[in-house]
Amino acid sequence: MIRFIILIVCSLYILSSVEAQELNTKLTINTQKIQSADKELFSTLERNLNQMLNEQKWTDITFNQAERIDCNITLTINEIKDANTFSSEILVSSRRPVYNSTYSSPLINYRDTQVEFKYTPGESLYFNSMNVDNNLVAVISFYVYIIIGFDFDSFSMKGGSPYFARAMEIANMSQSLGVKGWEPFSGKDNNRYDLAVALTDDRLADSHTFWYNYHRLGLDEMAANPTRGRIRVLESVDYLKSIYGVRPSSILLTIIGESKLDEIVRITSLATSEEKQALKKLLTQIFPTKGYYTNLIK
Repeated sequence: MIRFIILIVCSLYILSSVEAQELNTKLTINTQKIQSADKELFSTLERNLNQMLNEQKWTDITFNQAERIDCNITLTINEIKDANTFSSEILVSSRRPVYNSTYSSPLINYRDTQVEFKYTPGESLYFNSMNVDNNLVAVISFYVYIIIGFDFDSFSMKGGSPYFARAMEIANMSQSLGVKGWEPFSGKDNNRYDLAVALTDDRLADSHTFWYNYHRLGLDEMAANPTRGRIRVLESVDYLKSIYGVRPSSILLTIIGESKLDEIVRITSLATSEEKQALKKLLTQIFPTKGYYTNLIK
């Protein structure tokens, strides 16, 4: 009987552990550019980072297994600067399920080329919200909150705000590290500090309205009423005008362009001729370098 009780308690503990996690992440380290890469070192680092991502609790929200956010992170090592210092880039992607369908919509597909870090075999990797002293942990944790923020924004109006604010805190604390990617107002497309500022800037608040209306009011309606869902998706795109008006080169438009344009074009294939032409005019103005997208809208 005692053994049975212990088994029940252990099972409940394991279940609560699973429910506590927010992410279903696969992080992969790519060392193809480094011929002399220490395979064991990077294998250990990959394992430790996956453990940090999938086992550390990042929010106060309890998730069940089905609610965990699907995401992928690829860390590509570009150069070994010395025995323990590496120059790399990171590709972050996430997606969310669309209501009553088997389709998952891409939320973010973002490449950051400014990731330098030090790593010593056996080093513990853990995010401490009160202190940032490891750039790799800071970068990974920053993108965790970006991922969570975009996911929550897609389900409730400005639901991601607390997590974007947390990313901003990490960006501010990381200034003391003196490494690339955290410089204030650098003007670079993949600067982490600039991304955090954009996501917490009240002047760009319409980006959050777009995100919620597009996903929750538009995509999630498609299964029940495709016409109504399509119309709401197209209506949500109008909010991009506001973002463009405030900051034509906003990093948020870059993210939207990379993650949503292809999907918007596919949805538009069922639109009326008038809807297609209006959308084509808008996208041509906001995303002039993405002409191959607008060419699909006849």
